[in-house]
Parts: sequence; structure tokens; C-alpha cells
Amino acid sequence: MTVVIFVLGFLFGAILRYAKVNRFNTISGQAMLRDHTVAKMILVAVGAGIILINFEIMMGFASYHIKPFLLGGVVTGGVIFGIGMAILGYCPGTMAVSLGEGSLDALVGILGGLLGGYVYTLIQPSLKWLMEPDFGKVSLHSLLGNGFLFSFLIIIIGAAFIKLAFYLNKIEKASGKKWLIAGIALAVFQAIVFHKDVTDRVIGASTTYPYLGDLLAGNTNNSYFQKIQVSGHWELIFLSGAFVAGLVYSLITREFKAVVLHDNWKKYRKPSIPNRIIWAFIGGFILILGARIAGGCTSGHVISGGMQLAFSSLTFGIFMFASLVATGKLFYKADS
Repeated sequence: MTVVIFVLGFLFGAILRYAKVNRFNTISGQAMLRDHTVAKMILVAVGAGIILINFEIMMGFASYHIKPFLLGGVVTGGVIFGIGMAILGYCPGTMAVSLGEGSLDALVGILGGLLGGYVYTLIQPSLKWLMEPDFGKVSLHSLLGNGFLFSFLIIIIGAAFIKLAFYLNKIEKASGKKWLIAGIALAVFQAIVFHKDVTDRVIGASTTYPYLGDLLAGNTNNSYFQKIQVSGHWELIFLSGAFVAGLVYSLITREFKAVVLHDNWKKYRKPSIPNRIIWAFIGGFILILGARIAGGCTSGHVISGGMQLAFSSLTFGIFMFASLVATGKLFYKADS
């Protein structure tokens, strides 16, 4: 199974790397609403995945893996996650891919994320009040069940997501179609991962950080670590595959380059390596803290959960994106 997980991680990383949605310039550009590649790929992936995965489940080839709708945690975590994502310019999963390409600021973000994960383990018992109210594992399927109305709605909603992606592309006046190919590939990839004979689970990335952070700190004798141990180990192998994908892809295309300062950072922030290192560490810390409060990240919540039309994941996506854009507009200014 370890080999299977690693290969799946490699394929995931290759898809992200193909569309270049792992890169700082792409994600920070999305935060400033100057580059919609990330949003377009996710919209296509979720739209196509809504149709593929829900019909796959209805045919008995997979099952739902809905995250509980803990309103306080999802909203608060989504806002915090968006702030961290804008400042860092990476997601929990894309950091691994970009590190493989030679982005050293991603490594700093990972270190910040490990600390954020460790801190969350320490404060998690005192945050139970923040998670309320708990609406349970609610989704469109849990409300409607199988039937004509549900089948009709998943086709309509899935098509609407894809249509929105094309609308953004029209506004952007972009000619490339890598976002479309990557989005479709990610939907098919998710359907494979969901299959009961493959892994029968969702993809994820952020649990890696408290898992590995606790291991490195020797803080494994606690209930939270025991709770995330299996998924954290799975995601660590998965992200290792994503890292190798970034490395191999960049070596084949001769684009591997050790870099700390990317173009958007030099243009909109101080072109200082120490400044970038400090903010990358802070961004990584905030990112993972928000992800764990919300119970997921872009891969586990927005993509995997969104495809299942889970209310928790859709809510997280809304607050995360709003926070990402608000922070991007404030944080990146040419006259900084």
C-alpha cells in the first residue's frame, strides 16, 4: 500500500506541476485577483468531480467521506487559512511540489507549518468551544438521498462550476488550457483514489504537519496524535510522492532552480531574502493552524469535500477564498 500511496502522491504532484498551480507566483497572483489559474482548475476539478464521484458512489464503487460541519471551526479556520495562504503563497500540498522544484521559501513554510501543527496539538483540547455548533456530516446527498432530484442537481451544479471556470477564463482573456486539462485530470484522479479497491478515502495534506511535528518533538502521547496517526502517516507518504514529482518534472524540463525570492514577491514586497524567510515561516504557521482548526485544507476540504457537496467543505471554501483575496489585496502592494 505504501507504494500505491507514493505513486498517487506523485501523480497528484505531477498534475499540479503541469498547470503550475503549485507556484508562489500563481497562488499569490490568485490572492491579488491577477491570475485565476488556481480558481479555474479547482472549479473544473470540483465540477467534474461532483458528477464523477457521486455517480461512482451511487453505483457502489466508492463511499462518502464527509467532514463534519463544525461551523465555528470551519469559518474561523477558513479565514485563518486564507490569510496564511496569501502570505505564504502555497497550500499544504503545493509546498511539497514547489520544494521539489527548488523553492527554498516553501521549505521555510514547511518548517513554519510543522510548528503550527505542533502548537495546534497543544492547544486543541482548549478549542472545543470554537468548533460549535456541530451540524454533523451533512451534504446534499444526506439531505436528498439517491434519486432523480439528486442526480439532476449534481449534473446541474457540476456543470455550473465548470461554466464559472470558463467565465473566469473569458474575463482573464487567457489562451492556455492547462488549467482545464489539469482540472479534468484531478477529477479523474480523485475518482480513482475514492474507489473502494484503491484507497477508499479522500486525498489530504495538512494532517501531515501536526503528525510529523509531534513525531519530531516526541509529543506522541496525546489523544490528538493518536487520532491523526493513520491519516498523518498516509499523507506524509502522499506528499513525499508529490515532492518527487516536482523534483523529477523540474529536472526533466530543466527548470529546477534554488530560489527564495519569486517575481511577485520582488515586485509587491521588499526584495529581501530575510524578509521573505520571516514571512514564509509566519505564513506556514498560520496556514496549518487554520487548516487544523477547520479540519482540512484545499485538497481535503475544497477539492475532496467540494466534490462530495459537503456543506462543511463548501463553507470552508467560501471563507477561505474571501480571506485569501482580502489578505492579498492588503499584503501585496507595489509601493510596500
